[in-house]
Amino acid sequence: MSELNPPVAAKKPIERTHHGDVFVDDYEWLRDKTDDEVLGYLRAENSYTEARTAHLESLREAIFTEISDRTLQTDLSVPARRAGYWYYTRTLEGKQYAISCRVKVDGDEPPATDGEIPGEEIMLDGNEVAGDSEFFSLGTVDVSPDGRLLAYSTDLTGDERFTLRIKNLDTGELLPDELPAVHYGSAWSADGSTIFYTKVDDAWRPHQIWRHTLGVTDDVLVMEEPDERFWVGVDLTRNEQAIMISLGSKLTSEVWLLDANDPTGELVVVAPRREGVEYDVEHAGDQLLITHNADAANFSLASAPLDSPGDWTTLIEGDESSRLLGVDAFADHVILYRRRDALTELAIMRREGSAFGAPEALTFEEPIYTVSPGRNDEWHDTRYRFSYTSLVTPSTTYDVDVVTGERRLLKQQPVLGGVDLSDYTQYREWATAPDGTQVPISIVARKDVAKDGNAPVELYGYGSYEASMDPWFSISRLSLLDRGMVFAIAHIRGGGEMGRHWYDNGKTLTKRNTFTDYIACAEHLVKEGWTRPERIVAQGGSAGGLLMGAVANLAPQAFGGVIAVVPFVDALTTILDPSLPLTVIEWEEWGNPLEDAEVYQYMKSYSPYENVTAQQYPPILAITSLNDTRVFYVEPAKWVAKLRSTAAGKVDVLLKTEMEAGHGGRSGRYDAWRELAFAFAWELDVLGLA
Repeated sequence: MSELNPPVAAKKPIERTHHGDVFVDDYEWLRDKTDDEVLGYLRAENSYTEARTAHLESLREAIFTEISDRTLQTDLSVPARRAGYWYYTRTLEGKQYAISCRVKVDGDEPPATDGEIPGEEIMLDGNEVAGDSEFFSLGTVDVSPDGRLLAYSTDLTGDERFTLRIKNLDTGELLPDELPAVHYGSAWSADGSTIFYTKVDDAWRPHQIWRHTLGVTDDVLVMEEPDERFWVGVDLTRNEQAIMISLGSKLTSEVWLLDANDPTGELVVVAPRREGVEYDVEHAGDQLLITHNADAANFSLASAPLDSPGDWTTLIEGDESSRLLGVDAFADHVILYRRRDALTELAIMRREGSAFGAPEALTFEEPIYTVSPGRNDEWHDTRYRFSYTSLVTPSTTYDVDVVTGERRLLKQQPVLGGVDLSDYTQYREWATAPDGTQVPISIVARKDVAKDGNAPVELYGYGSYEASMDPWFSISRLSLLDRGMVFAIAHIRGGGEMGRHWYDNGKTLTKRNTFTDYIACAEHLVKEGWTRPERIVAQGGSAGGLLMGAVANLAPQAFGGVIAVVPFVDALTTILDPSLPLTVIEWEEWGNPLEDAEVYQYMKSYSPYENVTAQQYPPILAITSLNDTRVFYVEPAKWVAKLRSTAAGKVDVLLKTEMEAGHGGRSGRYDAWRELAFAFAWELDVLGLA
């Protein structure tokens, strides 16, 4: 293995000058993925990575087999009711993709999920649609309100540009309507004659809403958003009264409504955008419910008349102890979704005429868990579907009777292979950041793992976009836990776990808190006797990959290895270029370094690629995808090249590029398991557990 030599990327210096600062970029030439030299370099890196990890092949196969054997591969989701049908998805052993199905309603109870269902209708078989394609993803699967038509869109490359088609579910035939280059999401008119969809601009920003009338070739542009900070989305409200068009930047929202029975009618704005005010709208039949931050950082709940949607009356005032995430409205009740103390919460508010009763929170026994809304399509339903999981409890689906509060367990994710879930336990601990802030950490391990300062640990982190990394159960993770590893989640600032202030204090000119919080979590695990620095593997993806690159520069001695998946490690270069996908949208997250010299210098102080120095780095595995439109493959490619040419001492850095995939990696479930097995085997090897 020591005789293997890594590829050496040529240095082709390009100067970048902003605000009087000159940066010489030796590897920007790697950006052109149509260049044979670039593709040759990526393939050489893949060959090197394959050779360097060849000794792990049997371990990878063992982990893949464990994941396969513990997963019920022929299974189906809990059926959800809508307009006379139960809808669900099936998976079949040996098949990569799910199959979308339905069956007509016969009684009030959903069909059993443990076998064949009489009268089952296959709407869409992902395996058939994918064919021989190396990649397959669905952007929308949307049944018309009358149940006759299915709109679905497919991406066969990973670039998140989809082709939308319409299927007649009565005959099984495809309509001639075919809409290329659409984005995620869709919304049907109430009569199923018209479908609304989104399109992206050259920077992959969803900026237009179009209307397609079945059988008509010329589609109509309904709305276009010129402000490059904003993106658009479209949906049909649960009660099917309105088409809802949402426009949003990172800081500002605007929602328009259209009568779903009049698809060519006039749009009505709920409230014109006000800089810094975010709001979501839920149609409650006789009124609108608005979740907003116009008067509270953690969001309030207001109501508004249908004929005067901008006239808001407060129902629940925002407070410092809980972050209101949104509401689901039904004919006779509303469900609040919020978080407090780094945990999620659901609460029932029952109808009292046109008003609502006080929220009644659902309670749970485990100290660490995640509860979240499930699929609830029926406007008149008196049962609410929700999901529950924890680090030791598989994903579990419940219905709760909103009148009596009685819960019914519908399904828990099966775990096969003789696994005894009582062998595992979870913990919540708190690290102290350099500024004194207490940072929550969620931890899971086998009960027989001793807290003797020697346990191998995977420390996962993200910390951006107010995205919360709430505790979740993972079958694949058992392959690490059963080899003695501890898995920990660092709930660092920049995420949303502790409310809006948690996000605000980990973005723009406070972004460094994200990195120092994470390092503090690693140090806490050492201080509390879990492990030693060389026994910790850091892991994160996308913006969490930025975190990986930053902490590798700031505290390489704190980690024994780093896994960075589709990592955003050339952040400043990307955010300086408004022609790149999503850059302008991102300025409200990171700041605008083009216009603001302070932002430029601040980003330059932490952007991983530009801060690689001649220090000793831990082993690093970078995984990326050639067709990723969110974080281009060039970022980790440049980063790896610079690490190889700059770092001191032994440089143990690997780059793995999926040549037929997008931001989410390989699309088929078996391919995804093999990708996981590859990363798991690498980290076990780094920690001496292979």
